[in-house]
Amino acid sequence: MALRRFRDHDRRGSASTLVILGLANPGSEYEGSRHNVGGDAVRLVAERRGLRLTHESRQRALSATAPTARGPVTLAVPTTFMNESGAALPPLLKRTSLEDLARLVVAHDELDLEPGRLQLKFGGGLAGHNGLRSIAKTLGTNDFSRLRIGIGKPPSKEQGADYVLQRPTGARKLAMAEYVAAAADAIETLLDFEFEDAQQRVNRS
Repeated sequence: MALRRFRDHDRRGSASTLVILGLANPGSEYEGSRHNVGGDAVRLVAERRGLRLTHESRQRALSATAPTARGPVTLAVPTTFMNESGAALPPLLKRTSLEDLARLVVAHDELDLEPGRLQLKFGGGLAGHNGLRSIAKTLGTNDFSRLRIGIGKPPSKEQGADYVLQRPTGARKLAMAEYVAAAADAIETLLDFEFEDAQQRVNRS
């Protein structure tokens, strides 16, 4: 799946074998919300590996490069709001010289999966997710990889926005921390195995 708009002469950075983008809203008011589990999982992987996500000039994401046996992997979290997540990609993909969108993995919250369930997949629908919609619009295709992190459905459809932006407390907060840790484990699996092998390991658990 080549991203044809990024031609050889447009590439300026070191090549990454994989780019993992964790979606989240910026700002302290959104910290710990269900909508931020993708970004939280990426941040946790960076922390585990002793990496610091930093902001580079002209980039619209915090990022770090993780060395792996299969080559460097870029971990990133957009600095844009969720519905503008796609704006982070052109400079990020240029810097990482990534053209194969199968190797772009977007970690995001998923209402259609029960809380804590994980699914690695390539392509598919957007399920009304504003971050995915922005990314698909920027790329001109839905054909990129995803790590779906289940957060369950709200009590009613009308409560969807409040539900994803809500910061759980008590036992639900502890449970969500476990979901984030499991998602970080799944990302670690992606760092160690090819996508199809990682997909089997993550989706069967």
